[in-house]
Amino acid sequence: MPRKYHRKRRPPKRDRTTPAGQHVPVLLAEVVQVLNPQPGQTVVDCTLGFAGHSCELLRRVGPTGRLVATDLDPANLPTATEKLADIGHPFHAAHSNFAGLPGVLAGVGVTQVDGVLADLGMSSMQVDDADRGFSFMRDGPLDMRMDPTRGRTAAELLNTLTADELAAAFRDLGDEPEAEAIAAAIVQQRATKPLERTHELRTLIGQAAPVTPLLGPGHGAVRKQEMLPTTRVFQTLRILVNRELANLTQLLRVLPDLLKPGGVAAIISFHSGEDRLVKAAFRDGLRAGVYSAASDDPIRPSEQEKLDNPRARSAKLRWARTR
Repeated sequence: MPRKYHRKRRPPKRDRTTPAGQHVPVLLAEVVQVLNPQPGQTVVDCTLGFAGHSCELLRRVGPTGRLVATDLDPANLPTATEKLADIGHPFHAAHSNFAGLPGVLAGVGVTQVDGVLADLGMSSMQVDDADRGFSFMRDGPLDMRMDPTRGRTAAELLNTLTADELAAAFRDLGDEPEAEAIAAAIVQQRATKPLERTHELRTLIGQAAPVTPLLGPGHGAVRKQEMLPTTRVFQTLRILVNRELANLTQLLRVLPDLLKPGGVAAIISFHSGEDRLVKAAFRDGLRAGVYSAASDDPIRPSEQEKLDNPRARSAKLRWARTR
């Protein structure tokens, strides 16, 4: 039976302070406040992206400091490194999964650093490129690999995993109430024709788990501001394709050894499963005496930032400091 959603009246449109096409780093001021990078320090950005966070960190550590940045997506590196080079301070950027951060640091002769940042969300460049298959708003191949040079695509997973495996993923990773129905529809569809395109999957999800907007008095047909089945399924597939939770678990495991005494780790998550892992790791490290302090509650974007940058809506920033 179709689920029905309400949404509150949308706020009036306002002029955005961000120029069209500009990629905005999430929670930038909060990240800088938490990491507090100082001249001469060495800091790491595990998710370079468009270098929004990295540029500010590099400016603050200055010519006597150093930035080490990694990105799983090689397409991000050319533009990002150009922006960093314009600043003129020492940096090293590598095409690497942040789970392999110890090896990256060892490769440049660094054993411990003063701060580590990981922004776990997708970059807007990835979302905007239809050929990458991350967005159901644009028709493209069901790829979703952050590193398109390796690994299985979303299409390969959809067309090979069993109905039980798909349902478990949609339920456990995506919190999708209609996980079984969607999984069954996928298996039925691929028996006739393998799923290959984002719009094919979007249409199938809409048929298997339809959502009926309710009419609000005087507001027209609107839906509630929350994740709908298509969003949850696409997010789940992206996490599976890129082994994101396993990579995050590894990063959290090695972080204490990579930070100098008094060093700070800051992680921005956009998914409840990611946030639970970060919260648990920082809490357990605090209890074990590995960390001297950790955030009690996540830092969230301001209402103004959410209006200026809708990508920031679900962001949560947590931090921990070593002894």
